[in-house]
Amino acid sequence: MIELEERNLEKKSFFKRLVLIYFFFGVLFSLFIFQTYSLQVSSFSDYASASLKNKTRDMLVQPSRGIIYDRKGNILVNNVPSYSLIIKPWKIESLDSFISSIGKVISLNEKEMNYVNENFKKKAAYNRELTVKSNLTPEEIAIFEVRSYKYPNAFIDVRYSRQSKYPDLFSHAIGYVGGVSNDELSEIFSEQNLKQIETLYKYSNGYLIGKTGIEYTYDNLLRGSFGKKTYEVDAAGRFLRELEYIPAVSGGNLFTTLDLEAQETALVQMNKRRGAVVAVEIETGSIVTYLSSPSFSVNDIAGGISTKDFNTLSKNADKPFFDRAGQGRYSPASTIKPLIGLFGLQEKIINWDFTIDDPGFFILPEDQRVYRGWKKGGHGIISLNDALIQSSNTFFFSLAYKANIDKLVNYLSEFGFGKNPCLDCFNSDIGLLPSPEWKMNNLNFGWFKGDTVNLGVGQGYLSATPLQLSYYSAFLANKGSLNKLSFIKGDNSESLGLNNSAITELDWDKIHASMVGVIENPKGTARRLKSLKSYIIAAKSGTVELVSTDTKEDYQLVRENKGNRDHAIIIAFGPMPNPKYAVSVVIENGESGGSVAGPVAIEVLNSLLNK
Repeated sequence: MIELEERNLEKKSFFKRLVLIYFFFGVLFSLFIFQTYSLQVSSFSDYASASLKNKTRDMLVQPSRGIIYDRKGNILVNNVPSYSLIIKPWKIESLDSFISSIGKVISLNEKEMNYVNENFKKKAAYNRELTVKSNLTPEEIAIFEVRSYKYPNAFIDVRYSRQSKYPDLFSHAIGYVGGVSNDELSEIFSEQNLKQIETLYKYSNGYLIGKTGIEYTYDNLLRGSFGKKTYEVDAAGRFLRELEYIPAVSGGNLFTTLDLEAQETALVQMNKRRGAVVAVEIETGSIVTYLSSPSFSVNDIAGGISTKDFNTLSKNADKPFFDRAGQGRYSPASTIKPLIGLFGLQEKIINWDFTIDDPGFFILPEDQRVYRGWKKGGHGIISLNDALIQSSNTFFFSLAYKANIDKLVNYLSEFGFGKNPCLDCFNSDIGLLPSPEWKMNNLNFGWFKGDTVNLGVGQGYLSATPLQLSYYSAFLANKGSLNKLSFIKGDNSESLGLNNSAITELDWDKIHASMVGVIENPKGTARRLKSLKSYIIAAKSGTVELVSTDTKEDYQLVRENKGNRDHAIIIAFGPMPNPKYAVSVVIENGESGGSVAGPVAIEVLNSLLNK
């Protein structure tokens, strides 16, 4: 009986195991059927799409860069089509052999060969094309095309070069373009939702982006957006047919506030002397003239300058690459005196009736140090008005001596010193607005009364760029308020003005009258300029001391070295009484602000006012 029960139990166990086995295989079979259906039906479109991608290739369609105009609609920078000989460096085993061979068809000069040698390895490493020769003649194109079968890794294609109509005129204002780096290209691809694949990189050769100036600041607007062509290709990568075409979006055109005629005038007047000219439209804060001298050709840079030529320019003693207009630091010298006078009125240190007896020097009570004026024997009894017209150093030495340094520094700041007054200038410097805190942190010395006295005549540690000086000039002209400066009209809506000003309209009118007297008064320091114009302007000239001397005789010895001669500087605005334009001019080692920098300022204003 027991054996029968055991057998029945074994049978039941066996059948249970059999059912489990059938169930397991049933599940596996069901999964197999589902997967097969999914592969053949459900996922067919996905795999078909992936297969299609393996048979396509994308090519970039480059956008044309936007055109840059001056404020009157004159084209300043454009795109010029040209035919170029282009190679695929990553497919060329021997560069020397290739150059030797191609030279029999299209001759290469030394500059072109140097450029190819310098860039070949870098381009090959990134599978990037390399332009061997630009601006091919019809004869060169015809000769190559007949023999093109010999050069499978070279071809001729149209390229658009960035060309300035005035290559030396707007070099620092507009700047230049150059080739795009891999990092820059990656960023652009990311912005435009393009995949960073080799094909796209390869066909981005010749794409230019802004490197300096307006070209850099407004690059996003000017460069446009890539288009794309998608081709079906065979197993060998040969193009079969075009599947999709997304056209490129051209870059936007840019209308600047620059004035071509005034800029040309500034260039001629500077006559390659080192310095800068900046002029602004007072009502809007628009920059109409922005010249750093000497200059350089932006077309040479954009066209692919060799390392040798670039180094030659970089090592030039006159520093043509250096943007003196926006980055050059110069002491304001006597041009600061109208501001110091306004500060004295603001703080009620002086009024318009206040006078001093100017003996030609100021003695610092603390240590009896002597601060000398420019006129031996001094100016005698003198008021603020006369002190501005005759540029009495002693008057402003004594005024600054009575000033609270913290309040004076803050007042200088409100006029744009120590600040960037421009919304869209490229790498503009803020000069140096010294303070007791700055001196301690940077020189490890405390502030002396003598430092404050020097500020009164724009000397000492204080420095400003010609751009800042033009802002300061326009700020004075507009009676204590002004939009931030800009190269684009409409972008400069940010307005700055004096805080808690006690300066009245009458005070401003008198300051303007004093600055008019600098030219119109027989005792004015810039009276030589009177005959150069037919209208009234306000001005303040100055000379920036590079080497301190006690007498004119001492200075004559110092000036034998041209590099030790004083800088010439002037600010001016007009026509009065309703000024439209303000200008600043700095000429390095020019010595006299009135007679050297002054005529440049007058001629620029003449051009702007069509006088």
